[in-house]
Amino acid sequence: MEIITNQRFKKALKYFRALIFVTLILLIFMSVTLISLFTYATVKGAPPLTVPQSTIYYANDDVIIGESHSKEKRYWISLDHISPSLIAATIAIEDQSFFSHPGFDFKRIAGAALADIKALAKVQGASTITQQYARNLFLEHDKTWKRKFDEALYTIRLEMNYSKNDILEGYLNTIYYGHGTYGIEAAAQYYFGKSANDLMLSEASMLAGVPKGPSHYSPLINEEKAKDRQWTILNAMVNNNYITENEASKAYEQELQYVEQQKVKHEEVGLYFQDIVKNELVNKLNINERIIEMGGLHVYTTLDIELQKLAEESISNTINPSSDIQVSFVALDQYTGEVKALVGGRDYDESPFNRAVQAERQPGSTFKPFLYYAALEKGFTASTKLRSEQTTFIFDEGRATYTPHNYNNYYADDTITLAQAMALSDNVYAVKTNLYLGNNILVETAKKLGITSKLDNVPSLALGTSPVRMIDMVQAYATIANNGKQIHPTYITKVIDHHGNIIFEEAPSPEQVLDPDLAFVTTQLMKGMFDEKLNDYTNVTGSIIQNDLTRLYAGKSGTTKTDSWMIGYSPQIVTGIWTGYDRDYTIDKVDERAYSKRIWANFMEQSLTKEPVLTFRNSTGNLKKVYINPDNGKLATNDCPIILQMYYVKGTEPEEYCDEHSQKPPLDKKQAPIEDKGWFKRFIDWFN
Repeated sequence: MEIITNQRFKKALKYFRALIFVTLILLIFMSVTLISLFTYATVKGAPPLTVPQSTIYYANDDVIIGESHSKEKRYWISLDHISPSLIAATIAIEDQSFFSHPGFDFKRIAGAALADIKALAKVQGASTITQQYARNLFLEHDKTWKRKFDEALYTIRLEMNYSKNDILEGYLNTIYYGHGTYGIEAAAQYYFGKSANDLMLSEASMLAGVPKGPSHYSPLINEEKAKDRQWTILNAMVNNNYITENEASKAYEQELQYVEQQKVKHEEVGLYFQDIVKNELVNKLNINERIIEMGGLHVYTTLDIELQKLAEESISNTINPSSDIQVSFVALDQYTGEVKALVGGRDYDESPFNRAVQAERQPGSTFKPFLYYAALEKGFTASTKLRSEQTTFIFDEGRATYTPHNYNNYYADDTITLAQAMALSDNVYAVKTNLYLGNNILVETAKKLGITSKLDNVPSLALGTSPVRMIDMVQAYATIANNGKQIHPTYITKVIDHHGNIIFEEAPSPEQVLDPDLAFVTTQLMKGMFDEKLNDYTNVTGSIIQNDLTRLYAGKSGTTKTDSWMIGYSPQIVTGIWTGYDRDYTIDKVDERAYSKRIWANFMEQSLTKEPVLTFRNSTGNLKKVYINPDNGKLATNDCPIILQMYYVKGTEPEEYCDEHSQKPPLDKKQAPIEDKGWFKRFIDWFN
């Protein structure tokens, strides 16, 4: 008996030793494996967390105007911009030990294994948030052992290199919520039309249940299953002390309001404008096109949605729908350069060619303010007189001639002043002035104002015969409107990457390129096209829209056989419009020639409805305001039939009184102008 017992003991001891040996081998193997895994994870370092994300474009009031994506909506927001209720709901249902485990919840794994053994099937998952995030970032959703091994590797690398908050933020921004939406911000916008930061407990608990099976638990597909899942999540939140039972019941009973999906699709606003923004991102900010398309940028622009829609409405309400005439439009702030509205054509889908920034067209008489500013620098004043009559000019040392014509071949056949020449757009006066200036002065002035197109130094340049771009013309007018301080058209105010870092922020820096006094005088001259008092022997060029205007404006129109322009400004905004045919067809219909002025007048009046009535201001103190007779440029008397308020640099104002009418006391500052202007106009003049 003792022999048998001893043999059994020896046999048991042998098995025990073998078991210890195998256990040691397994422990060594597991230790080596773990050491290898951690060594590998250490060597590989932090895995990249970048995923394709939609770049979003915002108007100046932070309303979304467009975004770049294919069929997937992916946005990235920081953890502190996500509703705490959503965070709590997600942790309660997905990974209650998230903040305490090292990436793997071994207790949960063991429990899931036992449940699967009992059921002889896969009935319970044990993946942590970190594991799910690793799968979303780097792996396919298959069920192979290789995928599970790779998942473990990525899980270790994530936990070793990133904080729990980083991992949680990444998970919530990449998890799939159904209907093509990735991340909680896209889901919140899609289901409820609000930001993830604004989700209520009822909404958060509903969305937290969707990722388990979007095709089963989306409330838009199966609301009954979604509500059951919501109740499970609310109970989990109660058990984990995130909320009370009373709060859970109220959240469950609250009726949820889902947005209509057609309203979720943000209206694409200002497509021509958005094209410029994308071009600026590439060429000005040197951002890679792939990053622009899928890098999750937040691009804040200068576009004013209200003004953009007003511009488009002014165009569509003015131009005959059956007409093939095209249009370009730019409105910007003369003090900052911010482009508030831009139209590059009548239909983006039919023609994405952007006429506002790409097309070059003859500007006609809208070029004359540059000429007359240059003339003021050379000693001209509003009273400078030249004879207006049909004239043939000889230039290029006698080798060439040029005969300009006024509209309808109408000439004063007498001397006219610069004030009249600007208001009446007299072409003979303009060409004479250009030839008088000589030496490429007009070209240099236009370039200084921001004109980038090639300009031919010929007499007819005064009449705008060299093609230019609309955006350059509006910038040049803005410089004059800003008393000679030059700004550059701005489309982007700020760009933020998907981590919330500001990678670009616009900082306007105006440059004084014109004499501020002479720029202000030029503005006063440009008010003349709207002044009915100057309708002496022919209509001023703005006569057809005079009755539509209720404020003070400065501007200039321009017409060629193929182009119609109107550019002008108030003290608040500068706007330019061009209309014409792409193929250089002539504009033969009278109503089509008026399109640009009517669009301009409608837009300016409507855009300023909520703005205060302001006057143009000059603060240097170097100017003197006087009343003149614009026919002869002399100081006006009470008997002058036309009296015009005009500004002169001190020392250049006229000193002689008009002697063409009966002699009564001259008009001075203490006497009101002879016509009854009314209290409001007198109040405005007092500020000037």
